[in-house]
Amino acid sequence: MKRNKFALLFALIALATFTWSFKEDLFLVSKNLDIFASLYREININYVDETNAGDLMKSGIDAMLDTLDPYTTYIPESEVEDYKLKYVSTQFGGIGASTVFIEGKLFVNEVSADYPAFKLGIQPGDQIVKINGIEVKGKERAEVSRLLRGPRGSAVDLLLVRAGTVIQKQLVRDEIKQLNVSYSGMIGDLAYIRLDKFLENSAQEVQDAAVELNKLHPKGMILDLRYNGGGILQEAVKIVNLFVNKDLVVVTQKGRNPEKTINYKTSNLPLLPDLPLVVLINGSSASASEIVAGALQDLDRAVIIGQRSYGKGLVQQTFNLPYNSLVKVTVAKYFTPSGRCIQAVDYAHKNKEGKNVKIADSLIAKYKTKTGRSVYNGSGVYPDVEVGTIKLSPITISLISKSMFFDFANAYKKSHATITPATDFQVSDEDYTAFANSLDGKDYAYTSTAERLLSELRAEAEKEQKLGLVKTDLEDLKAKMLVAKKTEIFTHKAEIKRMLETQIVSRYYFEKGKIVQAFQYDKELEAAKSVLGNSTKMLAILKGEGTYKTIGDPAKAIAAPADSN
Repeated sequence: MKRNKFALLFALIALATFTWSFKEDLFLVSKNLDIFASLYREININYVDETNAGDLMKSGIDAMLDTLDPYTTYIPESEVEDYKLKYVSTQFGGIGASTVFIEGKLFVNEVSADYPAFKLGIQPGDQIVKINGIEVKGKERAEVSRLLRGPRGSAVDLLLVRAGTVIQKQLVRDEIKQLNVSYSGMIGDLAYIRLDKFLENSAQEVQDAAVELNKLHPKGMILDLRYNGGGILQEAVKIVNLFVNKDLVVVTQKGRNPEKTINYKTSNLPLLPDLPLVVLINGSSASASEIVAGALQDLDRAVIIGQRSYGKGLVQQTFNLPYNSLVKVTVAKYFTPSGRCIQAVDYAHKNKEGKNVKIADSLIAKYKTKTGRSVYNGSGVYPDVEVGTIKLSPITISLISKSMFFDFANAYKKSHATITPATDFQVSDEDYTAFANSLDGKDYAYTSTAERLLSELRAEAEKEQKLGLVKTDLEDLKAKMLVAKKTEIFTHKAEIKRMLETQIVSRYYFEKGKIVQAFQYDKELEAAKSVLGNSTKMLAILKGEGTYKTIGDPAKAIAAPADSN
């Protein structure tokens, strides 16, 4: 009886404390809202210059949210449709063409097969001068997108320039579907599915692709989540459910508000419970991609191959605000089945410079997968088989950023009616030399790695007052570097050639052609084939009998001693 009385007393004290705390929070919120409203009013009435009330409020809101994390954002009514297209829906009314600004001019970059732009003969390289009579010069990209998009069935007039000739086109907008699964097919005896985002129906698209590919009796499946920045959490749960049994926890989200603490479990029998599975990830795989990769790793259902993922372990929810605006709020952190949170940046704390810092090494803890393999929190999902990243050279980055492949690819298409199938296409040495010659006189200036290091050395010598001693040597070295720099277009031929091939292939085989053409250079894909082709190796990884690390050739992943902890 006494015990019950004490329990009741403690409950009443807790309730009173909570009520007092809640009332205090309400008071502080009310107090600060009054202060903010009064300040806002006085500025609008008394500030020396004219102010824009909407801009002032937006700046205040953005500054407030900037103290939290980059995912908590305010979406005014004017940006709601763009937000839905980016984070929710995969459909919009448009013409089926992407555009690019080059030296202030707007050009068609690529067209999509079977959409209005393709059907009316619009070509990459066409300059768009006007959209519905409105000049695009000086317009922001977002404004150009709004002009091109519109309700399905509505008309859009384009004024184009092609090879000096003015062309007018009237297109009827169609429903453009940006599929979550950009490609699926067989690579030898393996099924391959590339998932680019987790928007509406992404799980259904993966399921439909898996069902079709399974009819071909693959020996294994590769789920490619590279460059997938995530999306809807529930879609990630459904995708995991395609490969694991019913009633398993896939992810748990935990927030300060108890209502935001939710366990997400699989609810259906799996479609492919036994098919050997590899998941490809890289540093741009984030959020829902990490939920899928992390859950399948923790449940020992898939081998993860590639590079460490981005490390976004936060969950956002969108709330309606007055006047048709929205706010997207980080409401929780998510945890994979082993209990780890892979969030890499600590937004609750900042360093002395006021910048967010990564989770401290002292806070990174070890967790165990279903079979006892060691996995870690605090810094993304680590792959079971690591494949080294390819870092592009400064010259390649400059050629990409300054659209130097664009004109050559367009000219190539005009002079080559057909090319070999996308899976086999490569630029010949003669064509590469022609590309290199086409750069003569064009501005693709860049600072090479050697030049950067030389500049740092010069600055250091000047700081130590030793520049006079080494100046002649530095100038001589700089001159030699300039000579060597002229040959970098051939020094880095392999990587530049791949970029050029991507541009050319897109002119003939569109987006899917770019994907399959790149397979012949794909190191992560080769590592996946190697693992799926060796059941002993794969089982060893999944059972925790050894960890694997790629050394040299990614197809030759070698076994290392098992984690003894």
